[in-house]
Amino acid sequence: MTRSLRTGAIAVAALAASFALTACGGDDAKKDSGADASASATPGAGGGEGSGESGGGSVDAAALEGTWVGLTDGKNVTVSIAARKVALVADKSVCQGDVKDMGGEPMLALKCTDGGTERTMGAIDSVDGSKLVVSWDGGAKDTLAKAEAGKLPSGMPSLPDLGDLPEVPAP
Repeated sequence: MTRSLRTGAIAVAALAASFALTACGGDDAKKDSGADASASATPGAGGGEGSGESGGGSVDAAALEGTWVGLTDGKNVTVSIAARKVALVADKSVCQGDVKDMGGEPMLALKCTDGGTERTMGAIDSVDGSKLVVSWDGGAKDTLAKAEAGKLPSGMPSLPDLGDLPEVPAP
């Protein structure tokens, strides 16, 4: 019971933080939709959709801004990026860090509170206005959809029933 309570509390806190970060960011997807397609990078692909890529292309760090959600191996993954700061919740891990420029490409460099290493350094495979694909050095690959600001994402499993929680006495 304690473990599911802790996991539920972490998930709720992470979602609240991700929505707070999203509300602070702008909605650049609408005004930059054409720019995002040419800014996508797929390592080793050479040219992207259209012929706008040169030298293998690059990802604009601004295209990463927002909250991204999805399922990897049946488990929720949420990534929020604002002002080059990153928060990630994946299964039972909570990680935070920065968007770093590594060889001209943005990478997600994170440190996880539980000491986990599966999602500490992530390469951006592709990003557009609605989809982000990240390959992590630990072996995981997340394909995430952009969450709309101020709205809960659809198609995600719900939180477990938290009806058994004890009431916290008022101070």
